[in-house]
Amino acid sequence: MGFAVGLTGGIGSGKSTVARIFAGLGVDVFDADAAAREVVEPPSAALDAIRERHGPEILTASGMLDRPRLRRLVFDDSGERKWLEDLLHPLIGERLRRQIAGSKSAYCLLVSPLLLETSQRRLVGRVLVVDVSRNTQLQRSLLRDGGDRATIEAIIDAQMPRDRRLAVADDIIDNEAGEDALPTRVQGLHRLYLKRAKSHE
Repeated sequence: MGFAVGLTGGIGSGKSTVARIFAGLGVDVFDADAAAREVVEPPSAALDAIRERHGPEILTASGMLDRPRLRRLVFDDSGERKWLEDLLHPLIGERLRRQIAGSKSAYCLLVSPLLLETSQRRLVGRVLVVDVSRNTQLQRSLLRDGGDRATIEAIIDAQMPRDRRLAVADDIIDNEAGEDALPTRVQGLHRLYLKRAKSHE
């Protein structure tokens, strides 16, 4: 398997923006959130299991998973969340492993908000954290997604604490300054990762 860098960070930190800059440099980017959606697309055994557990109302009129409804069901129920994670995380991990193995770029990027909380950590050789303060997370998430402050705060609290995430990072992008400062930082890391990928061969 080729050399992979894991990109993670809290909600509203700017992971997607950073990933787009890497993609613009010719790096294959694989998204754990996209894989999570794909493993429950119909027809799939995972979708059948979720419907069996939560009833037909967990599906939309077109037969797709009603993700907002499922999120509400599991968010406040740790038992249900664990059941869902036990079902989906192995499927997501295997899908990402295959994608990384098929990558054609010198190294690839795995973008995952749960990189450090799941076995996805084992798929990458290096961890890059995009970091901002809690207040910046709140402001950017409210601006981007709307919704209410309490929900976003609950999502932040459910994610790995900022200090723990930073403690295990190999590389950190401080994104407090905003998008204009990102390309230079990404290009420097790109050069580093190209060297790492070469020594990984």
